[in-house]
Amino acid sequence: MTEILHVVSLLLILAGALLCLTAALGLLRFTDVPTRLHAATKPQVLGLLLIVLAVGIELRSWAAVAFLVPVMLIQFATAPLSAHMVGRQAYRNGSIDRDQVFTDELAESQGTPPAAGG
Repeated sequence: MTEILHVVSLLLILAGALLCLTAALGLLRFTDVPTRLHAATKPQVLGLLLIVLAVGIELRSWAAVAFLVPVMLIQFATAPLSAHMVGRQAYRNGSIDRDQVFTDELAESQGTPPAAGG
């Protein structure tokens, strides 16, 4: 049974590491802010979740779970918040191509006309 759990945790760590790698590659390869934000948050958080799950399976102790649960909760709280703040600042700086935006809910509060596509 422990060999099976070792293999499961190994596969979870491998999958999590691959997701974190794709997040890093997405940050390097994507050209605009919204796609980079997508690459920085979604695969990275899922990759960390898989790695944390693998560590929990491998260690099998309540002390490890008590340490890993707050790590994931903080990651779930901070990744969307930081992505929102970076996206909002990019919008204010004009770094976002407004022709690519389908619904521009901030245009009215900023006093700019909405994008042509929306």
